[in-house]
Amino acid sequence: MEVMEAIKSRRSVRGYKPDPIPEADLSEILEAARLAPSASNRQPWKFIVVTDPGKREALTKASRNQAFVGQAPVIIVAVALEPDQTMMCGVERYAVDLSIAVDHITLAAVDKGLGTCWIGAFDQEEVCRIAGVPDQYKVVTVLPLGYPADEPRAKGRKPLEEIVCWETFSE
Repeated sequence: MEVMEAIKSRRSVRGYKPDPIPEADLSEILEAARLAPSASNRQPWKFIVVTDPGKREALTKASRNQAFVGQAPVIIVAVALEPDQTMMCGVERYAVDLSIAVDHITLAAVDKGLGTCWIGAFDQEEVCRIAGVPDQYKVVTVLPLGYPADEPRAKGRKPLEEIVCWETFSE
């Protein structure tokens, strides 16, 4: 699949089939995260792959009881290992680094016919407890991964003219 095709095809999936993900596909998706760029190439992350049904159910509860989270056969917990680092521009490194790596995961998943949904509504302390993440680190997302149960519809996007400025900012 071409990159632009994957970008255009990606949807937030909120319903998953219970079908297992082939190990080779999961490895390739995780490899996409490993290859993602990061500030100073530090790769300050860990990706916890959760397949245990009990842990997936606990992560569902910690994700505001969003049932679809635990429907997925795999949940990836993305962890920032340097949550206190800030780039010279004032932006926290982990927010950029993990966003790029997780986006690599979502696009690699689309290429394999799989779906994901970036979960930001979760209890940080509870997810850390369930996944065994030490206090000094930060969970950035809980990411369900699996075959979509249905075809999510495309959401509208603003036209380029509304989001792109040339040479200087304009409202």
